[in-house]
Amino acid sequence: MLKYSVVIPIYNVESYLGACIDSVLAQDAAADYEIILIDDGSPDGSGVICDRYAQEYPQIRVLHDTN
Repeated sequence: MLKYSVVIPIYNVESYLGACIDSVLAQDAAADYEIILIDDGSPDGSGVICDRYAQEYPQIRVLHDTN
């Protein structure tokens, strides 16, 4: 069972999204967590970055929506 979830809303943050996600991953104090990235139809490359992280890290889930 997961202890906690980190929810990160995403919209036009391509330039610093990687740093944000890396910062959360670096907090790896407990492995019982998930990161939920919510892409709100961002027109930049944020959605692609989210998908790349989700492929590499099993604790990351991505939800794509339209704005």
